Amino acid sequence: MAQLTGGQQPVLILPEGTSRYLGKDAQRMNILAGKVLAETVRTTLGPKGMDKMLVDSLGDIVVTNDGVTILKEMDIEHPAAKMLVEVAKTQEDEVGDGTTTAVIIAGDLLKKAEELLDMDIHPTIIAMGYRQAAKKAQEILDSIAISASDRDTLIKVAMTAMTGKGTEKARKPLAELVVDAVKQVEENGEVDKDHIKIEKKEGGSVDDSMLVQGVIIDKERVHPGMPKKVENAKIALLNCPIEVKETEVDAEIRITDPSQMQAFIEQEEKMIKDMVDKIVSTGANVLFCQKGIDDLAQHYLAKAGVLAVRRVKKSDIEKLSKATGGKIVTNIEDLSEEDLGNAGKVVEKKISGEEMIFVEECKEPKAVTILVRGSTEHVVSEVERAIEDAIGVVSATVEDEKVVAGGGAPEV
Repeated sequence: MAQLTGGQQPVLILPEGTSRYLGKDAQRMNILAGKVLAETVRTTLGPKGMDKMLVDSLGDIVVTNDGVTILKEMDIEHPAAKMLVEVAKTQEDEVGDGTTTAVIIAGDLLKKAEELLDMDIHPTIIAMGYRQAAKKAQEILDSIAISASDRDTLIKVAMTAMTGKGTEKARKPLAELVVDAVKQVEENGEVDKDHIKIEKKEGGSVDDSMLVQGVIIDKERVHPGMPKKVENAKIALLNCPIEVKETEVDAEIRITDPSQMQAFIEQEEKMIKDMVDKIVSTGANVLFCQKGIDDLAQHYLAKAGVLAVRRVKKSDIEKLSKATGGKIVTNIEDLSEEDLGNAGKVVEKKISGEEMIFVEECKEPKAVTILVRGSTEHVVSEVERAIEDAIGVVSATVEDEKVVAGGGAPEV
């Protein structure tokens, strides 16, 4: 926006199609945006809430009644409406559920504020009143909160978070999976939700969903000659490639004799074999590598009976470290027996036609995986969103050890 001063009256030059609102009109437009957004998600609230079908500009379809998902998928331009979307996102990050409720309450507070503005009450006074009301509401909620440290209460909390999200049929078993997962990764009264991995695969029923005391990696063995199953796994976690390094600066090798070429190839092979021998000498029979594994290294590892997986995501390597107790090593020369993690078994299974690596039966793992199953991609995605909400709410409940009855009970 450019501003030219002609005499005393400023001249505003605005882009074409720009609307400019001042005073009461600006207030009403902002309030209207908030109310419209609240009305959009209102029908998804509660056990009888309806799903929304959202189609984006690329034609991708999302079917959900999760408030924050709906708001994220909507193409919102209005600045005041965007602020309400931020409210929902913050609620999702901090609590994991209650996003729809947060937006609806915000919409209704704006509606009431409009009535007060019509009575010529200053906006600052209204905001001050809302802050005092929020403080009082917090005091009342603290006074009526009940202890929620036992398993049964946590399962009820998880079931409440899942209600109305397409998981009714399998709500109780899913809630049990969530509570067990949260309890498993809890450390000193705190829960890191990142240590609960959700892996989804369509095909099968929601009832087939399971909790793995370890980590599922959506990868396969790098070589068909490697074992599919390893009992009493000793796991090496590497953050470096098992291949011959390129020089840091541009280098040129001049070969004048065929025997020199052979010697060069043999030296490369020896370097790779030394790397594999170092890994095998530590007693490792399973290897997860964040980088690449050379074809020749794959052959040597297969001959040594080591199950190896390459290009594992950084987040998965960290979860494997938490689950197995292994250390992530950045240099093969530094790898020792003390760095290895342990698991009851590591097995490659075919799920819905795709190979996956299951690291199971870890002792006291501080990272676990929930495998979500469902008949179609849309069903699996909605169940995943319900489980994420339940994990957030149960984690918050475990940390606070307090819960308030829902369904409007505090208001009664």
